[in-house]
Amino acid sequence: MKKIPAHYAKLKERHGKLIEAVEALGMTAKAAGPLDAQAAELIQLAAAVAIRSEGSVHSHARRALANGATPAQIRHAALLLTSVVGFPAVAAALTWIDDVIEGA
Repeated sequence: MKKIPAHYAKLKERHGKLIEAVEALGMTAKAAGPLDAQAAELIQLAAAVAIRSEGSVHSHARRALANGATPAQIRHAALLLTSVVGFPAVAAALTWIDDVIEGA
């Protein structure tokens, strides 16, 4: 996986203990259940799409790829939200996903 984004590195530098706690919470949540890493990333990607968080969509698309998801699976995870969050949100998310997939 590529190095972490500059903004996240800055947050980590400025608020190290908080970011460590957030990272630990994420790892603990993933370890708490039976889902594999790929499924977990696709679920988190869908949540990022739903809240229209470009940075989170980038992050979870990268992580999904790193955990074996195909570009088609990643795009499908976003498309499934069309009836829930609406086409404009999904269309925006697909551009953010393509930033990652086409840059990979």
